[in-house]
Amino acid sequence: MRFKLDENLPTEILADLRAAGHEADSVHDENLDGKPDSSILARVRDEQRILLTLDKGIGDIRSYSPADYPGIVLFRPASTGRGETLVFVQKHLPRLLGLDLAGHLVVVTGKGIRIR
Repeated sequence: MRFKLDENLPTEILADLRAAGHEADSVHDENLDGKPDSSILARVRDEQRILLTLDKGIGDIRSYSPADYPGIVLFRPASTGRGETLVFVQKHLPRLLGLDLAGHLVVVTGKGIRIR
């Protein structure tokens, strides 16, 4: 799979994705930091990458229909500190990599994974 990491997630996740055999880059690598969600999602769509993010606005299916994108994964950890976020994502990443993410919004919380 091909992934793009949003600017609000720890960059160590890129190494985890690559170690699992996936192609991964980040919003930061492409100088998209601070750009509007619509610009980031347009790039994700053009590059056919699954976006990994903490941004609740991107999870708004009225604004960004999941069917229009290769996949959007919204992580919702209980705590948003950098270390806690990294542990949270790393905990859920193996299960996510086994799912069909195409055209879906996947919301990951402490209670589980929801697919829309």
